[in-house]
Order: sequence, then structure tokens, then C-alpha cells
Amino acid sequence: MTLAAPIRTRRAYETGKSRAMFAVRGRLLVAVALLVCTSCGRGRPGPPTNLPAPTTSTEVGPGDLFDVSVFGEKDLPKDFRVQPDGTIRFPYIGPVKVAGLEPQQIEQLLRDRLVTEKILMDPQLTVVVRQYNSKRVSVIGAVNKPGSLSWAEGMKLVDAISQTGWFTSLADSDHVVLTRLVGHGKTVTALISVDAITDGQQQDVPLQAGDTIKVEARTF
Repeated sequence: MTLAAPIRTRRAYETGKSRAMFAVRGRLLVAVALLVCTSCGRGRPGPPTNLPAPTTSTEVGPGDLFDVSVFGEKDLPKDFRVQPDGTIRFPYIGPVKVAGLEPQQIEQLLRDRLVTEKILMDPQLTVVVRQYNSKRVSVIGAVNKPGSLSWAEGMKLVDAISQTGWFTSLADSDHVVLTRLVGHGKTVTALISVDAITDGQQQDVPLQAGDTIKVEARTF
């Protein structure tokens, strides 16, 4: 009979302890739910409507690589790199200033020089740019290999991110920030869902030389 009071006390203590644990667990569940709701509140953005179409410039600059093919002249070198002074050294005609020219303009310039120097009578040649090292796209943030990439004609957002080794495990691939220079020092920023692109729900976004892609980490 004398043990009843201690037993009741112990039971009351255990009951109180259980209620406290349930209360703590309940608060934790509420906190998690609020966190999930907060992250869910940042819905998937639609296609960017404020982003102007990219301006296409295929002018070559220092560091760019291109091929020159002269019909019927297999012994001529094909690979050329634009030097820091903007020139290439073409066989028989020496330095040729090509920086700031489009591939078609380089073709005409080389053709004219070959004729003027009496190297070839009616040369037929083509110029194909292999790499625009003078034009860059930057990818920063939560990707495996952030850095500056060589821009290529027709390059798109998914292409650029793929070249960086894709997203890290913490990347918010549903909210990628693209910043584009639109002239006179002004920029436009758009929020893009790469997940929507890879899921086939939205079109991929063509890139412009000078674009900056920022991949932020998810918010937990």
C-alpha cells in the first residue's frame, strides 16, 4: 500500500514526459511542413518573356580557330589561329589582318590576296570557324566545373551547362538565372527552369556571347 504513491508519481512523470516528446515532435513536423511549403511556394517559372533574342555576331577575334580549305590545294595548311594582333600568317602572302571580319569576308580577302600576289589564278576557298575563343559564356554557381566557355554559333543553355559537368546535387535547376547584355551597359535577367527544358515542357534558350548563367543552390 505504501508503494502506490511512488508508482502514481512515476506514471505521471512518464505521462508528462511522453506528452512533452509528442509536443516537440509536433513542433518539428510543423517546422518541416512550413519549410516545404516555403520551397514549394517558389513555383516553376514559365518561358522567359523578357529576354531579347540573342544578337548573332560571327566576327573572329584573337584566339579564334578556323579552317581554310582551298580547292585543289591539298598541301596548304588548313588550321589557323588568330594571333593577339588580329592576324594570321597565310602561306605565300604573309600576315593577313582578319580580326573583326566575318568568315565570308575572310574568304574574299584571302581570295583577293592570292590573286593579287599571283599565287593562284581563280582560287575557290571556304572558311569554317571551329572555335570562338574570343567570345565567351560564363557559368557560375552550383555546377561541377564553373567557369568561362567558348561560345559557339547555335549554342543553347543546356549545351553550356552540359559542358560544365552538369548541376551539383545541391543545385536549384528549376530556377537558373540568365543575365544578358543588351547594349549601352544595360543587362536583362531572366529566371529559367532547366528542368522544364529537359522534361520537354519548354524550349531550350539560345545563348549570346557574353551571357552569364548563374545556378544557385536549393533553399532548404
